[in-house]
Amino acid sequence: MNIKVLIFRGSISCLLLLVGSPYINAQSVEGRLLDSRTFKPLTNVTVTVDNTSLKQESNLEGEFYLKGLNKGDHLLIFKRKNYLDLKYPITLSKDSTLIIGDLFMELNIIREYNNSVIVLSEEELTSDDFEVASTTGLLQASKDLYLNRAAFDFSQVFFKVRGYDSKEGVVQINGLSMNKVFNGRPQWNNWGGLNNVTRDQEFVMGLKNASSTFGGLLGSTNIVIRPSTFRKGLRITASGSNRTYAGRFMVTYNSGSQDNGLSYSISASKRLAREGFIDGTIYDAYSLFASAELKLNENHSLNVLGIYAPNFRGSSAPITKEVHDLLGKKYNPYWGVQDGDIRNSRHRSINEPFAILSHFMKVPNLSITTSVAYQFGFYAKGRLGYYNAPNPDPVYYRYLPSFYFNNPAGPNYENANIAKEGLLKNPQINWPSLYDANNSIYNEGKASYVQYDDRVDINKASFTSFANIEVSKHIGVDLGVAYYGSNSENYAIIGDLLGADFHEDIDPFTDTSNDLQGEVEKLEGERFNYNYEINSRLLNAFIQTRIRYNNLEAYLAGSYSNTHYQRNGLYLNERYEDNSLGKSMKASFADFALKMGVLYKFTGRHMLSVHGAYINRPPTLQSTFVNPREHNDLVSNLSSETVTTTDASYLISLAKLKGRISGYYTRFEEVTDVNFFYYEGGVGNDFVQEVVADIDKLHFGGELALEYQASPSVRLSAVAGYGNYSYAENADVTINFDTSGREEDVIHPDGFLELGITKIKDYKLAVGPQKVYSFGIEYRDPNYWWLSLTGNFLGDNYIDIATVTRTESFKINPETQEPFLDATEEAVAKLLRQEQLEDVYLLNLVGGKSWLYKGKYISLFASVNNLFDLEFRTGGFEQSRNGNFGQMKEDNARRMPSFGPKYWYGYGRTYFVNLSISF
Repeated sequence: MNIKVLIFRGSISCLLLLVGSPYINAQSVEGRLLDSRTFKPLTNVTVTVDNTSLKQESNLEGEFYLKGLNKGDHLLIFKRKNYLDLKYPITLSKDSTLIIGDLFMELNIIREYNNSVIVLSEEELTSDDFEVASTTGLLQASKDLYLNRAAFDFSQVFFKVRGYDSKEGVVQINGLSMNKVFNGRPQWNNWGGLNNVTRDQEFVMGLKNASSTFGGLLGSTNIVIRPSTFRKGLRITASGSNRTYAGRFMVTYNSGSQDNGLSYSISASKRLAREGFIDGTIYDAYSLFASAELKLNENHSLNVLGIYAPNFRGSSAPITKEVHDLLGKKYNPYWGVQDGDIRNSRHRSINEPFAILSHFMKVPNLSITTSVAYQFGFYAKGRLGYYNAPNPDPVYYRYLPSFYFNNPAGPNYENANIAKEGLLKNPQINWPSLYDANNSIYNEGKASYVQYDDRVDINKASFTSFANIEVSKHIGVDLGVAYYGSNSENYAIIGDLLGADFHEDIDPFTDTSNDLQGEVEKLEGERFNYNYEINSRLLNAFIQTRIRYNNLEAYLAGSYSNTHYQRNGLYLNERYEDNSLGKSMKASFADFALKMGVLYKFTGRHMLSVHGAYINRPPTLQSTFVNPREHNDLVSNLSSETVTTTDASYLISLAKLKGRISGYYTRFEEVTDVNFFYYEGGVGNDFVQEVVADIDKLHFGGELALEYQASPSVRLSAVAGYGNYSYAENADVTINFDTSGREEDVIHPDGFLELGITKIKDYKLAVGPQKVYSFGIEYRDPNYWWLSLTGNFLGDNYIDIATVTRTESFKINPETQEPFLDATEEAVAKLLRQEQLEDVYLLNLVGGKSWLYKGKYISLFASVNNLFDLEFRTGGFEQSRNGNFGQMKEDNARRMPSFGPKYWYGYGRTYFVNLSISF
């Protein structure tokens, strides 16, 4: 670093210390905040005084002015996004103004890294449930050590904070919720690749009160996109990785606030990979962003933004232990080579652009934000269909060695070896053979194999308006209202006939028509199989009161929501002629929620917070209909879910040590889950829709996070989390099925069968590791480079259980319809013992360096995860096919079960490198 700059900064620091000495007499303070590298003024720095309600933001010149301070010692706290917090002590005695001059804030280069990368497991990124379960994006904006460690270290093993699904966190853009109606989860891909313009995030942790929403159990993240607040200039970023994409390029330009009150921002990015860490997982995505903001006057601004972020990604599959042992952790059966290129049969395509118009009003003691939005486009999941033809999956159970080892007539070692050698030689989909089958003269142009998409076309309109009112020095009120209206078209569409002339739209299992009123022969680009609309309407409102008096802060919040779902069938399905075409009954729910919290400051360094909530909420659309692809039936006796939760935290903030210890308890009741699978049980065999009702789940545990500043350059950290997430009570299971086909093959003529209680109480929830520990050391050099090393332990991870096998029907012998003689309680419990996955140890290394060169800011970050390249499983599930005791007992007794659990495997050693230049 330039020696003159060091001398200058040192002189300023000495002067500031002198000015801040006890000999200064004043009751107001003013100063200016500058970037420590560029010496440019910093606007929008939040300036507060510890243990007071005083608060202000620095202006365009970086200046601030605080008045009304009492005499005595005070601690000024300066905060700005992407900068290290600055604390500055002063002493006031007489009535005058303290001018403390220039203060320098340092860019948080570690924060820059966090804004540049999201670490997700392969299960999260490529499974059908990705949007899912990922909480990483929710936690990325948090400065809390525990949540930060969860986002960037624990997420490799599919860890979820407190065992919560991502739908428990509310994600907004300019106050508008981005959580999907279908499953309640945010779809991060809708704005993926736009890190530079989505980094300004207002994150509220847990049950704490948020200014723009009632919030969720995981808190809320409001992504504030306002060009007037973006740093002026051009930013170019290039990244390389071996995780999901191989390369990324981003460019962003921000105009800054201009004299005419107009500011604008544009950004674009491209991410791509021929394949990611897992074989065959092609990645192709680009993102476009544009926004303009017009400052009408000092109190009003208008902002418009548009985002278009199409994303195409090849999926991967969970695999059995047998397949893993033969082909390894990177194996993916979904792809094959066609004309020299990788072709993945299970791809996901997301193309859902949206635009938002926002109005911001801010006057003394009142701010109002109003936004309207429109989103359209589609979400598609591709798959390979086969009709009266062999299954094209190379690891279909009949093609594996275990099928011949497990032959009821005795092991056939010769055929098992042939199957093994054949799989090792040709482990992927044989695309040319599918074309050959479709071109067979015996098919007469009819397709045996079809590549198609399950597609959802959406049209969604949204409105929200919320106000923040400072009633007095001690009381504030936040309130808001939001409306979301969505219409979606859900259908299967033929993407590629693979050389055939047409597809016959007949169900191959029952020989019935999927579309009685339409043509039987369907062509490329036409809809087939199923076709229906879903209309959703959601209205909600919230109000909360904030109280701040001396050392006490408290809030009380309430919300009300009104939700409607309705299906409109567009196909007359022969299997459900009376209940497939036209509108269903409307599912309607009216719900309320209450929460409150208290923060008590024993001193400015020791605090206690307690929160509690009682929440009624509607089931998601995903859990409302039994089988919306075929008919209108709603889940029987469907009701709203109930959530009861509380947590408490003790926080310390000493000179060198800061941290928190927390405990929490959450109960989910009256939850409904709908699953689809092929079932071979004591009551019969069929493809069924399983409805699990009255699910009761319990989450409780504790969290600990400590940071110790060992020296100005070295920081030590420790994190621990212990949770116990399990089913608190038994639930009820009903299976649903069609009644077409031969009468003797139908499980029950009513089309459904109540299997009764499923004994799942005390089984663990499959929500990732329930026990985590982490230790870290970080070195931050005065010459603007840093290095961080974390060692992590994750344990108590369980696979998902099959609820249908915990019903009494599991004990029934399908041949005699009587219980198996050896199906004793002890034998059943042993057979159904839940599998716990191995403990995982991970060592992660992250480092970075920044430079200021001829007015250009350059930053370089690099990370290596799983430094020792350890192999581990992130999750798994029991297959539900073995639905009776005798069949499962026989299968599990074999050396390699045909229907054993399937597992997801984590990444091995991976890297990420990011270089950015700001002009």
